[in-house]
Amino acid sequence: MAGQLITGKIVTPEGVLDDGWIHVDGTRITAVGTGTPPAADRTTAAAWVVPGFIDIHCHGGGGAAFTSPNPDDIRTAVDTHTQHGTTTLLASLVSRPVPELVEQIAVLREHVTDGLIAGVHLEGPFLSAARCGAHDPAILMPPDRDSVAALLDAGPVRMVTLAPELDGAVDAVKQLVDGGSIAAVGHTDAIESLVLPAVDAGATVATHLFNGMRPLHHREPGPIGALLDDERVSVELIVDLVHLSPTIVRLAASHAGADRTVLVTDAISATGAGDGDYRLGELIVEVRDGVPTVQGGNSLAGSTLTMDAAFRNLVKACGLDIPAAVAATASRPADLLGLDTGRLAAGKTADVVLLDETLQVAGVLRRGEWVARG
Repeated sequence: MAGQLITGKIVTPEGVLDDGWIHVDGTRITAVGTGTPPAADRTTAAAWVVPGFIDIHCHGGGGAAFTSPNPDDIRTAVDTHTQHGTTTLLASLVSRPVPELVEQIAVLREHVTDGLIAGVHLEGPFLSAARCGAHDPAILMPPDRDSVAALLDAGPVRMVTLAPELDGAVDAVKQLVDGGSIAAVGHTDAIESLVLPAVDAGATVATHLFNGMRPLHHREPGPIGALLDDERVSVELIVDLVHLSPTIVRLAASHAGADRTVLVTDAISATGAGDGDYRLGELIVEVRDGVPTVQGGNSLAGSTLTMDAAFRNLVKACGLDIPAAVAATASRPADLLGLDTGRLAAGKTADVVLLDETLQVAGVLRRGEWVARG
């Protein structure tokens, strides 16, 4: 049989195949099994074999941001994360005036067309000034029908984060869903009663749960309690061990389960580029010891996380098992985006990550092609 084999502990939808193999021909996985594998042109072995990671919230990397008009910067950011096992991502944009976002989306459109990225995620400008984090509060605004339409018309907007308490937010959720985008709740100061109508209207993602939102309180659950407890909502977790403690990650992931837990990086341009001063939108971000904060304050400004590190942290620091980590980094985000990836099964796109015994990346196969390791 032509093609190539990958052997090791294969994490499949049915469980872990300890003596497993997958056969890849072209861009597809053609077979998955155990025991004696079929003949192939090439065989590659690894300790663990998992689906390619899917990051639905990523602002950049390698010193480059997805806000750049330079195609080389976009490729640099994508390549930085691909080296760490991310085979699919959404390019996240921070809050800017709507006309400027329209221009940025137009630049990213060609990179979606050529398969480099899967679409655009707009984190704002429809956010709460009280929970703005690293978003410029002067830019924030309530959603209106014309603004939402302009953004959707600009290109492949796959997800939009908004605060449900803003005037027009519930109507905006309906408009986004009708337009084929995911409506996400985040950067919000809403109480529970203001969050639930947005979920009823079709919001299905919690943007970096706990971060950028009103804290959980035993008499007022707020957005954290409302979103975490609603089975219709998938919850993003930034598992860099800075944004969230392992205990909080464990509590949230255990309650949400494999069907609703999604790991994201929220990575900024500093990812893979070292400490220093960087720009996020129009704000200056200081990165010290790998932790980005808004200049002059202590507000976290994204992260320098990669998906392989998030995977390891979930297993080693938070105590979840490897199948749960696979679900959170691949299967669930694939389902959210409606992608033919995220699982190691016959007929699926051949996006595969090889991990060694310590869960470090040993190889990345994207669309059936090995990624050159830097």
